[in-house]
Amino acid sequence: MKKIISLSLLLMFIVSCSTVPITGRKRINFVNDAEILPASFAQYEGFLKENKISSDKKKTNEIQTVGLNISKAVDKFMRANGMVAEADSYRWEFNLIDDATVNAWCMPGGKVVFYTGILPICDNIDGIAAVMGHEVAHAFAKHGQERMSTGTLLEYGGAAVALGTANKDPKTQQIWNTAFGLGAQFGIALPFSRSHETEADKLGMVFMIMAGYNPEEAINVWIRMSQRADASSAPPEFMSTHPSNETRIQNLRAYLPTATSLAKKYNTTPTKS
Repeated sequence: MKKIISLSLLLMFIVSCSTVPITGRKRINFVNDAEILPASFAQYEGFLKENKISSDKKKTNEIQTVGLNISKAVDKFMRANGMVAEADSYRWEFNLIDDATVNAWCMPGGKVVFYTGILPICDNIDGIAAVMGHEVAHAFAKHGQERMSTGTLLEYGGAAVALGTANKDPKTQQIWNTAFGLGAQFGIALPFSRSHETEADKLGMVFMIMAGYNPEEAINVWIRMSQRADASSAPPEFMSTHPSNETRIQNLRAYLPTATSLAKKYNTTPTKS
């Protein structure tokens, strides 16, 4: 049984390994879009019915206009790089929710939510574009699908540990299970999540430049985030799902020349479709 699980894990890893466009990072994704996207769209519709959509027409229009511009940049890239079927699978939608939560998110397939609470951090149209680019990048890089795939692999890993220690005494079993749990959390899950956030920051900067927005504002967004009253209460980076504000500021400053160069390249690439 242990050999079967090990071989299954190896096969899943080999078959599902692909590359994130632009960043070139290797990813594991064996979640079929045909399975996850309908569920994602249904969940989004349910969320909109259960939450208050903002009545601020001006801010809603800003969110939707920026979202449309960013999604057009992403669509342009995909169609110019042989990803036509994937581009056709997205159902872009952008909604502003009346909620003080300082957050925004994007579900697989391009369903985006901004909370009114994040607008002061955005501060301006370019700031909205920075956050929008980041969220859209999560969908573009299929981070949701990858998290689901990794979760499945960790479940298999936990099962393998349980089988491998089945004949051990309870104390030994507990030690191995605890070690696996801590290793999975701090050695895999949290660093994995932080890598997704960093990748979305970089991709988002490329997309916002392609759409005609000022990339410097991506840096300023995180400067403003670091100036919030509760910023000092954030957990240490190694215990967090997100890089620290300071790390994100440094990474974006360093990546700005690369993002500018890539955006120029992709904006001048003829569309193949």
